[in-house]
Amino acid sequence: MNLNKVILIGRLATDPEAKSTPGGQTVCSFRLATNRVWTDRDGGQKQEKTEYHNVVLWRRLAEIASQYLTKGSLALIEGRIETRSWQDQTGNRRYKTEVIAERLQLGPRAAGKVIPQEDKPIQQEKIPIIEEPEEEINIGEIPF
Repeated sequence: MNLNKVILIGRLATDPEAKSTPGGQTVCSFRLATNRVWTDRDGGQKQEKTEYHNVVLWRRLAEIASQYLTKGSLALIEGRIETRSWQDQTGNRRYKTEVIAERLQLGPRAAGKVIPQEDKPIQQEKIPIIEEPEEEINIGEIPF
């Protein structure tokens, strides 16, 4: 028996990019960053490594991802690994490994980010104006 299954929990490193195929199917792609943290045996120093994964979603998952996810959003992706190949303009063989998502779970919304509802008007926040005294700046006194 063979198994090709991937489960990733990470943050979007790019905004989702949605497109439509000539057949009308929606496809969305983005990069997902996952971190691994460990303690070095020799020095006891904390180490961290980030991996970036190319994620592709199709049909309804693509629509949901492009509507609700943005760069920095937390997401759980469950899917399979696929490698595609093609020839570039110079004739070289190129390869790209991607995670084809079969399930998507959205993480919590970031604090302060609110998706506006169409029936509610968006309130504008008043920004205070801080006036500085009008003094002449001597460029020679700037330390850099």
